[in-house]
Amino acid sequence: MRRTLLALVVYTALAAHAQWPQWGRDPQHTGSSPVVGQALTAILADYVYDPFLDAELQDSGGALLAHFQAPLTDGDDVYMVMKSGQYTSDDWQTQSWNVVDRRWINGHLVQQWIAPADWKPVPAAEGGAGPFFEPVFHPALTAQSVYLPAAGGTILRVDRATGAAERINPFPSFDPTIYVSGPLVISPAGDIYYNAMQPNTIHPWTSDMPQSWLVRVAQSGATARVAYSSLAVGAPAATAPCVTAFTTSLPWPPSPDAVPPSAPCGTQRPGVNTAPAFGSDGTVYVVSRAQFNSRYAYITALSANLAWKWTTSMRDRFNDGCNVLLPPNGAPGGCRQGAHTGVDPTDNTPGAGTVNDSSTSCPIVAPDGSVFYGAYTRYNYSQGHLMHFSATGEYLGAYPFGWDTMPAIWSHDQSYSLITKENHYGETGSYCGDPRFCPAGRTLDDPEQYFITRLSPSLHVEWQFKSTNTRTCERQPDGTIACVDDHPDGFEWCINAPAVDASGTTYVNGEDGVLYAIDANGHQRASIFLDVALGAAYTPLSIDARGRIYTQNAGHLIAVGSVKRRSVAHP
Repeated sequence: MRRTLLALVVYTALAAHAQWPQWGRDPQHTGSSPVVGQALTAILADYVYDPFLDAELQDSGGALLAHFQAPLTDGDDVYMVMKSGQYTSDDWQTQSWNVVDRRWINGHLVQQWIAPADWKPVPAAEGGAGPFFEPVFHPALTAQSVYLPAAGGTILRVDRATGAAERINPFPSFDPTIYVSGPLVISPAGDIYYNAMQPNTIHPWTSDMPQSWLVRVAQSGATARVAYSSLAVGAPAATAPCVTAFTTSLPWPPSPDAVPPSAPCGTQRPGVNTAPAFGSDGTVYVVSRAQFNSRYAYITALSANLAWKWTTSMRDRFNDGCNVLLPPNGAPGGCRQGAHTGVDPTDNTPGAGTVNDSSTSCPIVAPDGSVFYGAYTRYNYSQGHLMHFSATGEYLGAYPFGWDTMPAIWSHDQSYSLITKENHYGETGSYCGDPRFCPAGRTLDDPEQYFITRLSPSLHVEWQFKSTNTRTCERQPDGTIACVDDHPDGFEWCINAPAVDASGTTYVNGEDGVLYAIDANGHQRASIFLDVALGAAYTPLSIDARGRIYTQNAGHLIAVGSVKRRSVAHP
């Protein structure tokens, strides 16, 4: 009863600020809601937004290699992607993307309108480069409009009342070879920012990409853009030689002082799914990478009018490779005997934060103005690193997990905490794919296991919640649930952006098909089984102004809450 009353008080006081209008909920991407989530007692709604699930799973060998938007909410309206068109193996551009407005009416999500977008994702990977996961289509919500990514680097402004759309084009003409890439983001001033890129039409990832932009659309409709090639000040030129990786003579490095080969870097551009983030003062933070070398990546700060402030490299930041996060030199999975402690064995240099095109990591701005970014690193079992930078670009340190994650930030006690997934993957190999030198299994000292971890601002562990469920379950046609005990190491956390409510409760979904509520002390408060989710996509969660939780499972949008909760007036 006390929790229900608290939820009603918070809802009434903060309803006007409780919408979830964009990726990460706010311009800082904190994933933090000012309301208390409802109890996880019932599935309130369930509908399919990706009708191509079976074909996608078949093509990828059982894994859903796609990214999906966070459900956007305002009052009783929920805006979510709906895919249509035709699914074609190895060509995701034959699909179509739409946004549906559904409204809670008498306990049901009732469709109000559907708005088609002519947006297409950038082409799929080629030659081992580019995105292997279907890129994210992600709109943004304002009081009057929902903005959709569209074709030719344009966006659509859709009237929330009618679903009618108008196009906004920031370029001199309509050019279908320009792609909107990554989520649209609303700045503190209410302007729309997004990334656009123009890959080579024949070889999009193995040829250079000299054209990519950060675009701003003001509330007035005025547009501006700046080229990414001018943003990463200090980055190597497109034709400059950049260090690549060893390809032969495992275990790596081939000798203690081996020098890896070099190749042209390519032009700086955004990662495929990245999006800008904003400080409270309007500063814009973006990440970029070299077209041919993801290990030459940078964070850049700009003013709201797109003027450059500073750039910081993510290269040569880690000293936790050989003999540290890896097994001892000479042991299975370890570096070559005699390798220098701490280096990345793949190039024999200090580890570099990588902007991976199959990741949805974006910058996150903390309450103290510092910036976090989840970068990819291969050498620590593909776990990546969560990197930390000051508001002026100084590197402050890292935590050894950052793959495809955007931690939620919960402000409390004049400070804050970050909540992130931390998957200690099995079957990946430590730093290479050859089982003779990088066995699939992990060591006894660092076994396969899966956590939700809460970190302090200085990236020290405050608590960890471990996945201990070992059973794969599935709903049967008669509504019963059948289970088999087949996951002795637990299940992955299949999230890229958790949600945290006003009480500090974190909501996350696992690959066991369960939605969990973890309280502010790291204890399980509640859970609810959705359905089997093996090979699930990493997906974001959101919370609406009434405390309903929106999660995703196997191409379904699922709303969870309490059916007996007292009715509250619409804000």
